[in-house]
Formats: sequence, structure tokens, C-alpha cells
Amino acid sequence: MSSENEKPRGHDGQDGHDGHEEPEQLALIRETVRQAKVPRAKPRTWRGAALAKELPVARVVVNKGVLHLDQFFDYAVPEELDAAARPGVRVRVRFGAGAHQVRGGRREGGRLIDGFLVERRAESDYSGPLAALADVVSPEPVLGPELLGLARAVADRYAGSLADVLQLAVPPRNARAESRPSPAPLPPPAAPEPGTWGRYEQGAAFLDALAGGGAPRAVWNALPGPYWADEIARAVTATLASGRGALVVVPDGRAASRVDAALTALLGEGRHALLTAEAGPEKRYAQWLAVRRGAVRAVVGTRAAMFAPVRDLGLAVIWDDGDTSHSEPHAPQPHARDVLLLRAAHDRCAFLLGSTSCTVEAAQLVESGWARPLMPGREHVRAAAPLVRTVGDELLARDEAARAARLPSLAWETVREALKTGPVLVQVPRRGYVPRLACQRCRTPARCRHCSGPLEAPEQQELHCGWCGKAAADWHCVACGSTRLRAQVVGARRTAEELGRAFPAVPVRTSGRDHVLDRVPGRPALVVSTPGAEPVAEGGYAAALLLDGWAMLGRPDLRAGEEALRRWIDAASLVRGQGEGGTVVVVAEPTLRPVQALVRWDPVGHAQRELAERAELGFPPVSRMAAVAAPPDALAAFLSAAELPADAEVLGPVPLPVTRPGGPRRPGDTPPGEQWDRALIRVPPGSGAALAAALKKAQAARLARGGGEPVRVRVDPPDIG
Repeated sequence: MSSENEKPRGHDGQDGHDGHEEPEQLALIRETVRQAKVPRAKPRTWRGAALAKELPVARVVVNKGVLHLDQFFDYAVPEELDAAARPGVRVRVRFGAGAHQVRGGRREGGRLIDGFLVERRAESDYSGPLAALADVVSPEPVLGPELLGLARAVADRYAGSLADVLQLAVPPRNARAESRPSPAPLPPPAAPEPGTWGRYEQGAAFLDALAGGGAPRAVWNALPGPYWADEIARAVTATLASGRGALVVVPDGRAASRVDAALTALLGEGRHALLTAEAGPEKRYAQWLAVRRGAVRAVVGTRAAMFAPVRDLGLAVIWDDGDTSHSEPHAPQPHARDVLLLRAAHDRCAFLLGSTSCTVEAAQLVESGWARPLMPGREHVRAAAPLVRTVGDELLARDEAARAARLPSLAWETVREALKTGPVLVQVPRRGYVPRLACQRCRTPARCRHCSGPLEAPEQQELHCGWCGKAAADWHCVACGSTRLRAQVVGARRTAEELGRAFPAVPVRTSGRDHVLDRVPGRPALVVSTPGAEPVAEGGYAAALLLDGWAMLGRPDLRAGEEALRRWIDAASLVRGQGEGGTVVVVAEPTLRPVQALVRWDPVGHAQRELAERAELGFPPVSRMAAVAAPPDALAAFLSAAELPADAEVLGPVPLPVTRPGGPRRPGDTPPGEQWDRALIRVPPGSGAALAAALKKAQAARLARGGGEPVRVRVDPPDIG
């Protein structure tokens, strides 16, 4: 009901008219509303209403993600909303009213917008008139001080706004889920047995430390096979046994289902919450509320669960941190690994980063001493890992079968033998893998002399750097001196078709972007999958073929080698151990470092060597980097206005590929048909916070002046070329 239809209130809170007139007045108002053809009036402005007697000022974060409005706003609390307006609740406020729209000492006007009440105060820092809270949407306090502090830290790290982070951290309200009470919390379980953690040198000690209330931090190189989900469940159980909570973040719903099943088998129902998009908004919000209310102390979920408000957090776990699904596509685009690292540091809780592979960021955590390695013994690696065989260019050149069908004889023989005992996995790169340039003789990636960025020659143009744009016409290989370059893409779909024709009596199943399989039976079959979509086979695969290695190793990305090795190890981990006859054939040059790491099953050593090279060249994660993209004039103006740290180095700008109108678009693509440039800004360790603050200040100032052409800023971009 609008304020014009309300009777003014006196300072004592009583109406200023005789009570006998009220029924007739209300009846007249209701009849007017029924006859009106316009929408119902907006929530009232509380004109003339008495304010709360204690703490009459509410500090609110409004749902406006623009950077120049990244601050708290003060509102007056009407007496009628005093009880419901508690810190953490969702509220509705009027936002955007001018200072001239003041009536009765209250600012009025503006449009209704959602927000969160973060604090009640006795006085406001703002000296002018305040608008009143329009309404309290729900009495449920969903934004606690711990979650607010985490959201603020994430916003500052990624040069974003608090409102944008809260959009990611707090799920949308569901009234039915909110009206139902959460179950009573269960008592702590008993500490678990080590189980398969005994295969790791410090595995049992890690569980004992968790069960004893300690906060160990570890980077866990998991053995291949099906036991990783049970091992995570035992770490969670040990943490619950100490009376604390645990949080597990996995890359996708399939991995979440495996950990969910392992926890249910170990603990039974009701002790953990599963937060994934597949659950639907009502069930997911009900689970989230159970966590916030303290009814459930353990959480398993995908990317959004990194903000789950677990009480007394004792353990934060992230599985397969190199998966791109952990990188949030919405502003300010945080990575789940970094958010959990912030939580572990703030809450002083245990931290476990686990994967069958190893990222450079994980190696840096160990190198810096922040975390300890959690490694298996080599005898356990030899028992669990399959036999890995390679097929390089020289063998392909001599192999008539490979020239005819783009598949070497070794792969044919391996498939034929493996199909006698079980299914065979065939991994083929998905469409869109574009290679970078490398030395034709020794395959060393071609890099710029100035900034060590990747060299490019799109559409046969002059050779230049993809980061700083400098020409490289006189390039030669630093390893062997050759001046010849190579780029190669092999048709993955055609290779899969040839393989299917070769074994017409064997069923062929596919798993990819359009249809991802979760599990396949242990009967003989060919399972063709793109990286990341490999289904689990009952009893493990008898063999695996990893095809078109150059299409993965030659991607124009700093992480190409690391990503190729991760994808290969993820697929090979689904194959039976060498003692059971499991074999993996990788079609890639055997002398390349990622291929050698796969043969030795040494992802940690590969990550350590990558880290050493990046430290020498000033690459992330040793340095911090930000990417700024915009139309050329807007980018130049932004960079000139930004007060960057003194030790910042600007690489570029270079033109970005033009997105074809009507064609497929990926997150982060430029607007169709528009020419944008990109610049990379690099700072040494210790200056990352200053860089983020400078970029945020420059972006906020630009938006406050009216914006103009768009400018995109991303701190710590996952793909930098």
C-alpha cells in the first residue's frame, strides 16, 4: 500500500484519527484497489511512521553489482519492522532517490531493489535524510558475519563488487523450503579406520590429525582407481568425529554423486548435504538452510558450494583443482581453489587439495611450505597404474596402418587383445582444440623473446607474439636452432569412425558434451569420449587409447602441457592396474615432457618442473596477472587512467579474434562482429592486491563517469595463451 493511502502516525505510534473511522476508510481503500486497472501499489515508504527505539539505522548491501556503488547504504528502520530487521536477513529498499525527494524528514522515491541487512546501528555516518526500509523479505538470517567477510575478501582479490559475490554465495530464496524446519543435528560419528589411506606414506597420520582436532594442510596425489571418493569420505568423517564441519568441492555432478555415495555408505543418511544444480532450487535451498542452521555439518557440492556456510569449519577439500569447471564464469569469476584457500587461512582449518594429477598451483603450495605433500609409495603406484605405451611421429611415418586410418598398429593390437576381457576407452579431443606453434624438429613451443608469450601466425600472417604483439620474423628454436615451425590438428571424429569400422561386431558408445555417460558395464565395448566426459566402467577398462596428442599439447595456452597430462591421467586412472593387464596407448611424441610424465606416472615431478620454468620466466602462479579487454580506444583510455603499481608490466595490447555473428559463443567471447584488443598486466609476488585495487578503482571511476564503451577486467585469468 502506498504512503499516500496511509494515515500519519504520531511520535507515540498511535493513529492521528478516531478509531471509528478506520473500518469505513479501509473498506473504501479495498474497493478502490479492486476497481483499479493498474498493478497493486508498491511497498510503502513508511512516511510518518515511528522509528525503532533502539538501533534505528540499518546498514544494507544492495543488489547492485556496479563497482562505483560497492559500499554499504544506511536506511531508517520503522518500528513495525524492528523485530524482523535483524542482521543477515533479506530486505527490500528503495534505491536511487535524489536528495531533493524529501518529505517529512524521509527520503522517498527510487525503485525497489533487494539487499541484505548487515548491521543495526544507533547513528548513521550520512548526515542527510534517510529512506526507510521498504520491507523485510524473510526473517531468516542468511548472511552471517563469516560469509560476509569471505565475500568481501573474494571481491577484493578479484577486483569485483561485494554484491556480485553475494549473488554467487547466497542461493535464491524458496519460501516453501524456508518454512520447513531443518532436522536436529546428529552427534559426532566415531573416527574411521584408515582404509585405503594406508597406501599413502602419511595417510593414516593425516586422518589422526583431523580426528584429533588438528588443522593439517596437504596436497594429495591420489592413486589411480576407484578409491578416491571413499578416501575423501574418510577424511570428512574424521573431521566430523572431532566435532567440526567439513566442505568438499568437486568439479561436476558425477564426482559429487560418487562422494555422496561414499559418505552415505560410511556415515548413513542425514549427516551431509549435497549441493548441486541437479537437485533443483527448492531441495538445494533446503539443504543449504540445513547447513546454515547447523543441522548438517558436512557439505559435498560443485563450484557454488565453495561458499557453503558450514559451522565451525574444520576441513576444506577440493578435488581435481585443474578442472575448468572450478572457475566461476560470472563476475567476479573466482576460482574455487582460491576461495577455499581464503577460507582455510581465515578459519585456520585443515585443507586438502586432491587429484590424480597435479597443477602448478598445487606444486607451489608445497614449494612455499604452506602445505605438505601426501604421496603414495612407488610400489603402490606400480601396482595401481596401468602400463603406458607411446606412439610417436617416427613410428607413425613407418606404419602403413597409421597412414591409412590415422591409427597405429600398436593401438589396433591393444584394442583387439583388450576387447577379449572388457571395455576399451578411446579419448579424442573435442572440437575446437587449436594448436599453437612449435619447433618442427624438437617440438619446443615457440615463444616470444620479449615476454615469453606464445607465437602466432593466424591465416598465414607475419609471425608475432600473442601476448605483447611484437613481431618475431627472425625466430629460431632456443633448444635446437631450427627455424621451421609446426602446427597440426588431427580429425578426432574421423579417427573414431575408423575405429568403429575396424570392429563392426563390437558395440560403440559415445560420451561427450551432448550426452555424457556416468557408468558403462564391464562387457567388451568401445567407449569413445571427449576429455572430461569419460564414464566409469565396472571393474575398470581393459585398455585406453589417448589419440591426437598434438591437438591437446599444441593448444595456444600456457597450461597446454599441464592440461593434456591431467586429461590423460584422468582417463588412464579408469583403466585396470598393470597387474590385471591394463594398458594405455598415447599417440604423441614420446620425448615431450607431459608424455614422459605419463609414462613414469609422475604428475608431481612434471608440475615441479613447470613451476621452476614459470618462476624463471615470471609466469603465473609465481606472478599475478590480470587481463583487460575492450575496444582499442577504450582499452587505451583505461590503461592510461589506471594508477597501476610501479612494478606492473603491461603486455600488449593485441587484437582478439572477432566473434562471427550468428556463430556459437563461449563465455568471455567478444560481442559478435566487434574488434576488441586485450592487454595483460603482470606484477611480481606481493603486488597482486595492489593490482586488483588499482583496476577496481579505475573501473569504478569509469563507470561513475557514465561508462561509455565496455571494458572487461579479469584477475588471474585461467587462459592467457
